[in-house]
Amino acid sequence: QVQLVESGGGLVQSGGSLRLSCAVSGSIFSIYSMGWYRQAPGKPRELVAAIPSGGSTNYADSVKGRFTISRDNAKNMVYLQMNSLKPEDTAVYYCNADGVRLKSPWGTPRVGEFRYWGQGTQVTVSS
Repeated sequence: QVQLVESGGGLVQSGGSLRLSCAVSGSIFSIYSMGWYRQAPGKPRELVAAIPSGGSTNYADSVKGRFTISRDNAKNMVYLQMNSLKPEDTAVYYCNADGVRLKSPWGTPRVGEFRYWGQGTQVTVSS
Protein backbone atom coordinates (compact mmCIF):
# COMPACT_ATOMS: atom_id res chain seq x y z
CA GLN A 1 0.00 0.00 0.00
CA VAL A 2 1.18 3.50 -0.85
CA GLN A 3 0.27 6.36 1.44
CA LEU A 4 0.77 10.09 1.10
CA VAL A 5 0.54 12.08 4.32
CA GLU A 6 0.51 15.87 4.26
CA SER A 7 1.33 18.18 7.13
CA GLY A 8 1.90 21.87 7.73
CA GLY A 9 -1.45 23.40 6.90
CA GLY A 10 -3.19 25.87 9.16
CA LEU A 11 -4.44 29.39 9.61
CA VAL A 12 -2.21 32.32 8.72
CA GLN A 13 -2.69 36.03 8.15
CA SER A 14 -2.38 37.60 4.74
CA GLY A 15 1.29 38.10 3.89
CA GLY A 16 2.37 35.22 6.09
CA SER A 17 4.10 31.97 5.26
CA LEU A 18 3.48 28.26 5.61
CA ARG A 19 5.46 25.18 4.63
CA LEU A 20 3.64 22.04 3.56
CA SER A 21 5.29 18.66 3.69
CA CYS A 22 4.22 15.35 2.17
CA ALA A 23 5.69 11.96 2.99
CA VAL A 24 5.19 9.08 0.57
CA SER A 25 5.46 5.63 2.12
CA GLY A 26 5.15 2.13 0.76
CA SER A 27 7.08 -0.19 -1.48
CA ILE A 28 8.19 2.46 -3.93
CA PHE A 29 10.70 1.88 -6.72
CA SER A 30 10.53 5.35 -8.22
CA ILE A 31 8.31 8.40 -8.54
CA TYR A 32 8.29 10.43 -11.74
CA SER A 33 6.53 13.59 -10.59
CA MET A 34 5.48 14.96 -7.24
CA GLY A 35 3.25 17.94 -6.84
CA TRP A 36 0.67 19.96 -5.00
CA TYR A 37 -2.88 20.67 -6.05
CA ARG A 38 -5.53 22.71 -4.27
CA GLN A 39 -9.29 22.93 -4.23
CA ALA A 40 -11.25 25.89 -2.93
CA PRO A 41 -14.98 25.59 -2.10
CA GLY A 42 -17.07 25.48 -5.26
CA LYS A 43 -14.04 25.33 -7.52
CA PRO A 44 -12.31 22.48 -9.36
CA ARG A 45 -9.03 21.07 -8.16
CA GLU A 46 -6.10 22.90 -9.74
CA LEU A 47 -2.39 22.35 -10.06
CA VAL A 48 -0.32 24.56 -7.78
CA ALA A 49 3.17 23.23 -8.47
CA ALA A 50 4.87 20.08 -9.72
CA ILE A 51 8.43 18.82 -9.80
CA PRO A 52 9.41 15.88 -11.99
CA SER A 53 12.50 13.86 -11.22
CA GLY A 54 15.45 15.53 -12.90
CA GLY A 55 13.27 18.11 -14.60
CA SER A 56 12.20 21.69 -14.24
CA THR A 57 9.48 22.80 -11.89
CA ASN A 58 6.06 23.93 -13.00
CA TYR A 59 3.93 26.53 -11.19
CA ALA A 60 0.47 27.96 -11.58
CA ASP A 61 0.69 31.58 -12.70
CA SER A 62 -1.11 32.68 -9.55
CA VAL A 63 1.68 31.40 -7.27
CA LYS A 64 4.81 32.13 -9.31
CA GLY A 65 7.34 34.09 -7.30
CA ARG A 66 5.58 33.29 -4.01
CA PHE A 67 5.62 29.48 -3.74
CA THR A 68 8.57 27.12 -4.06
CA ILE A 69 8.31 23.36 -4.52
CA SER A 70 11.14 20.99 -3.66
CA ARG A 71 11.58 17.26 -3.21
CA ASP A 72 13.87 14.85 -1.40
CA ASN A 73 14.11 11.72 -3.54
CA ALA A 74 15.98 9.75 -0.90
CA LYS A 75 13.12 10.27 1.58
CA ASN A 76 10.27 10.32 -0.96
CA MET A 77 9.14 13.67 0.33
CA VAL A 78 7.88 16.82 -1.34
CA TYR A 79 7.59 20.29 0.14
CA LEU A 80 5.78 23.49 -0.70
CA GLN A 81 7.09 26.72 0.76
CA MET A 82 4.34 29.32 0.55
CA ASN A 83 5.25 32.96 1.11
CA SER A 84 3.26 36.19 0.78
CA LEU A 85 0.06 34.25 1.22
CA LYS A 86 -3.20 35.82 0.07
CA PRO A 87 -6.81 35.09 1.05
CA GLU A 88 -7.36 33.61 -2.40
CA ASP A 89 -4.81 30.91 -1.55
CA THR A 90 -7.31 29.49 0.93
CA ALA A 91 -8.07 25.91 -0.07
CA VAL A 92 -7.50 22.27 0.75
CA TYR A 93 -4.05 21.37 -0.53
CA TYR A 94 -3.45 17.86 -1.84
CA CYS A 95 -0.15 16.11 -2.34
CA ASN A 96 0.21 14.11 -5.55
CA ALA A 97 2.64 11.44 -6.69
CA ASP A 98 2.47 10.56 -10.38
CA GLY A 99 4.19 7.92 -12.44
CA VAL A 100 4.79 5.81 -9.35
CA ARG A 101 6.50 2.49 -9.97
CA LEU A 102 6.14 -0.06 -7.19
CA LYS A 103 8.90 -2.38 -6.01
CA SER A 104 8.70 -6.19 -6.25
CA PRO A 105 9.96 -8.41 -3.39
CA TRP A 106 13.16 -8.80 -5.40
CA GLY A 107 13.74 -5.06 -5.54
CA THR A 108 12.89 -4.71 -9.21
CA PRO A 109 10.13 -2.45 -10.55
CA ARG A 110 6.68 -3.95 -11.01
CA VAL A 111 4.83 -3.42 -14.26
CA GLY A 112 2.71 -0.32 -14.43
CA GLU A 113 2.71 3.24 -13.19
CA PHE A 114 0.21 4.72 -10.80
CA ARG A 115 -1.04 7.99 -9.39
CA TYR A 116 -1.69 8.58 -5.71
CA TRP A 117 -3.20 11.38 -3.64
CA GLY A 118 -2.92 12.51 -0.07
CA GLN A 119 -5.93 13.18 2.12
CA GLY A 120 -5.50 16.94 1.95
CA THR A 121 -4.55 19.66 4.41
CA GLN A 122 -6.48 22.87 4.96
CA VAL A 123 -4.76 26.21 4.38
CA THR A 124 -6.72 29.27 5.46
CA VAL A 125 -5.42 32.79 4.86
CA SER A 126 -7.23 35.57 6.72
CA SER A 127 -7.35 39.11 5.41
